[in-house]
Amino acid sequence: KDRMKQESSHKFSAGSDYHQTLSRLKTEFEKRYNDQKQASIASLTEYEILRTLGSGAFGTVKLIKRKASGEYFAMKILSKERIVYQKQLQHTTNEKRILQSIRFPFVVNLEICYKDNSYLYLVMPFVNGGEMFTLLRHSRRFSEAQAAFYGAQVALALEYLHGCNLIYRDLKPENLLVDYRGYVKMTDFGFCGKKMYLSIILGLVNANSNPSIAIKLIKDRTWTLCGTPEYLAPEIIQAKGYGKSVDWWSYGVLLYEMAAGYSPFYVNSSDQMVLFERICKGKYKFPKSFSTDLCSLVHHLLQTDLSRRYGNLRNGCDDIKQHAWFKTINWYGLLNRELPAPYVPKLQGPGDASLFDVYDEQKLKIAS
Repeated sequence: KDRMKQESSHKFSAGSDYHQTLSRLKTEFEKRYNDQKQASIASLTEYEILRTLGSGAFGTVKLIKRKASGEYFAMKILSKERIVYQKQLQHTTNEKRILQSIRFPFVVNLEICYKDNSYLYLVMPFVNGGEMFTLLRHSRRFSEAQAAFYGAQVALALEYLHGCNLIYRDLKPENLLVDYRGYVKMTDFGFCGKKMYLSIILGLVNANSNPSIAIKLIKDRTWTLCGTPEYLAPEIIQAKGYGKSVDWWSYGVLLYEMAAGYSPFYVNSSDQMVLFERICKGKYKFPKSFSTDLCSLVHHLLQTDLSRRYGNLRNGCDDIKQHAWFKTINWYGLLNRELPAPYVPKLQGPGDASLFDVYDEQKLKIAS
């Protein structure tokens, strides 16, 4: 009830200029980003640790319950030793600052942060409807109406992040969670089978950064940790440096996969060079089931020429939102989560984690 009351108090007005709203949200983001609170010394006695939601390179994510209020959260537990060993300290710090600063209906943000001698604890809302990857595999593919419902939310989330000068960089079904009402939440971790990606997926856009370093980081992360290169934009593969446009390419891949059930550049080969060649040449075919409008939108997004890619042009995200494929979407109704979702997960309550995989439980070893 408290969550629903809090969400309903942040309404988006249809009579307002949305670009001004984005500008205000950017200002609020920057204020929070520049006014960071240090992590509190961990006092985990106020939480009950219930079960593991995922496990990965730097630690685990646990479902926890705040004893005083009965609220459920997802707590990401990062090993300080592993972070330092893999030279991810700066990236982890930046990730924490960004997650503490973002506020948007379709993006998971950080509630509170703790630390002790062994771990960093990031406490986030528990999004208990499972991940889109699982839902898509069970559905095989989504109807275009369902794909548009999710795709519209992702477009708004990317528009918000880009407005805050952030690049998401890891858009794919594994990193989209479904909440208890059937709406989407972009998250900083993605569940995929028994593996969990704890890589940093949010990065500040910095015009002065070294492109070669940035490319190495994203290549290492995407190929080594994620192993899902089908969403990589051509400019990343070709090491040309990258900007916000990479997200709109990945967005085109996402729309295609949601409606088809497979990615546009899928190849039945373990040779990644075959895949990369197809991506760089923009070689793909539309299923016969795709509508003309969906073909048109995906075509405008999967442009190897950045000067022609939707989302990267003068009108920005408006080119996407005003496209005919989204003609039935009430954007303000979506922002305020007033539209009926095509799928609502069947849950027993806010602490129901049945839509996530079961993991072996291991006790935390905290250094004194």
